[in-house]
Amino acid sequence: MKVRASIKADRSKGDKIVRRKGRVYVINSTDPNRKQRQKGPGRKK
Repeated sequence: MKVRASIKADRSKGDKIVRRKGRVYVINSTDPNRKQRQKGPGRKK
């Protein structure tokens, strides 16, 4: 999956890009409010 340009991850502020269940997340352990998510493909039932 491509990471969109709208997903901004600043490594100097502690952001990490993580792929979970086909989605791309930006998580930050030092500042929990800095979260982002890129919508991935739909999940199969």
